[in-house]
Amino acid sequence: MFQTHQQSLRPLTTAHLAQTMTLLSLTADELREQIESELASNPALELIEERRCPTCHRLLAPHAMCPTCSSPRSDAADEPIVFVSPREDFNFSSGVNSEEMPEDNYSSTTEDLPTFVLRQIASELDGSERAIAAYFLTHLDDDGLLSIPLVEIARYFHVPLSKVEGIQRKIQHAEPYGVGSCSPQEALLVQLDLLGESHDIPVLARPMIEKEMGLLSRHQYAELARAFKVSLRTVHQAVAFISENLNPFPARSHWGDVRQSTETPPQVYHRPDILISYLNDDPTKPLLIEIIMPLNGTLRVNPMFRSAIHEAEQEKKDDWKNDLERASLFVKCLQQRNHTITRLMQRVAGLQRNFICHGEKYLKPVTRASLSVELGVHESTISRAVANKAVQLPNGRIVPLAMFFDRSLNVRKVLKEIIEKEGRSLSDTEIADLLSQQGYQVARRTVAKYRAMEGILPAHLRRPTPGV
Repeated sequence: MFQTHQQSLRPLTTAHLAQTMTLLSLTADELREQIESELASNPALELIEERRCPTCHRLLAPHAMCPTCSSPRSDAADEPIVFVSPREDFNFSSGVNSEEMPEDNYSSTTEDLPTFVLRQIASELDGSERAIAAYFLTHLDDDGLLSIPLVEIARYFHVPLSKVEGIQRKIQHAEPYGVGSCSPQEALLVQLDLLGESHDIPVLARPMIEKEMGLLSRHQYAELARAFKVSLRTVHQAVAFISENLNPFPARSHWGDVRQSTETPPQVYHRPDILISYLNDDPTKPLLIEIIMPLNGTLRVNPMFRSAIHEAEQEKKDDWKNDLERASLFVKCLQQRNHTITRLMQRVAGLQRNFICHGEKYLKPVTRASLSVELGVHESTISRAVANKAVQLPNGRIVPLAMFFDRSLNVRKVLKEIIEKEGRSLSDTEIADLLSQQGYQVARRTVAKYRAMEGILPAHLRRPTPGV
């Protein structure tokens, strides 16, 4: 009896998880299409022409927000109000004169990881090296690691292995740091070297990665303490540093989600998936965050269909049961999707309130990995929830949700301000010193990289703004 129950439960759980993940990655418009497709193909699913709050199921007036879910739970201004809104029509530029907003504020470009990396190092490569680097980058796997041996690249281009290794080092020093490494261990060591330029590294961190990667990956901390003849506390401190600052799978940090000018047509966000405004239009009050639910009505399992199964002919009963299970699963997965995005935005908006209210230089460095640990979900769940979503900020600007996780955006913004105000052309070292004075610890080579990403020329080719 117990064994039979387990066999029937596992496929259902797997189907529930798979469909939830699929729905989670959809934008509001894509979700509408998916719902319409399910309604057309499944007679057990129905849409009731009424407006109810997707969270508390309160009956709502036309175009009104839920009075319960949109009310503050406390007087704290830093605690956002997050809820799912079933409204069909939205005023996407509420409180903002759209004619005053530059057109590029409503667009964003996306680029893949190879393009993102190549753009950073292109100025350091000659013509032949760029071809090798491009070939190299097209052979990265989903984790940002090299999927073919270096010697194979050398043979393909008929060049010495040392030349390919030199190009690999330049790739590894691009963001995300460690990309293009041959293994997770190598990626960690590259990141450790780069981090050592601006931070103090625990003495035990490097030998743990170099000599005992197996014990480290299996969290065998007592064995690590015995292997290095140190206290368990020392091991935990080194492990905490590694887990907080290093990533064995560089591509998972998604540093490629940046805005830049390009000749290709930009991806324009006409309809945001999430709306952020101020409660009562008062910037001192909590943020009001509406997650768009693209439904003009209430989605549910048809109760008449459920009762009709008992009277159905035997040959139809199995098909009808399958339709009923599909409908029930779809409704549950939709609710789970809303719940996950609500939790995500609750935390993200709390962390990034200053960015939302005051601009890019106030963005806090937040990773998907750290947020997944905080929310108790897998990192891929956060990635799917963030992917392809657009957010409208209180000033009417529409940005990708991925921007909230761009860890270099605030530094690049301050860097641009420094260069715009420079009285003479500052070197990258001088800019690094000025950034350090403002609390941004970055190396000279990182300044050069960020400058290149923003399309800013080096000091000897740059002229200060006249009159500054």
